[in-house]
Amino acid sequence: MNVKPINDEHFMKQALVQASMALEKDEVPVGAVIVCNNQIIARAFNLTQTLNDPTAHAEMQAFTAASDYLGGKYLNECTLYVSLEPCVMCAGAAFWVQIGRVVYGAADAKRGYSILNSSVLHPKTKTTGGILAEESELLLKTFFSNKRKNNN
Repeated sequence: MNVKPINDEHFMKQALVQASMALEKDEVPVGAVIVCNNQIIARAFNLTQTLNDPTAHAEMQAFTAASDYLGGKYLNECTLYVSLEPCVMCAGAAFWVQIGRVVYGAADAKRGYSILNSSVLHPKTKTTGGILAEESELLLKTFFSNKRKNNN
């Protein structure tokens, strides 16, 4: 039997589903999933408006859910798929959970962790960027375009 291996695009599509759910709730459309052994163990999207909590980013919600699922605070065998490059706060949290890998869609030139000269991720964390970036950027552009229209 020929089984197609699950790839980064497959899981990023799942993160984009979460981002679309955020868009529907008028949240900045960022979604995340955490995968362990080719299985999604956590799904999340931004909830900063809903929870009135500026720290309720998709990644933070996903880290909490994955740690709860696994019964431990370290996610070194897991991969975070997130539609937008993590901010410095989320990258710092990724350091503390020792996430094994971070895969993101669109780069964030203003607030992404890569704007810092030094790495805030754990030294063992591997990263891949640009996976389905156009799809992620389209969701973000739609959200901010709608915000500008509604503010005029």
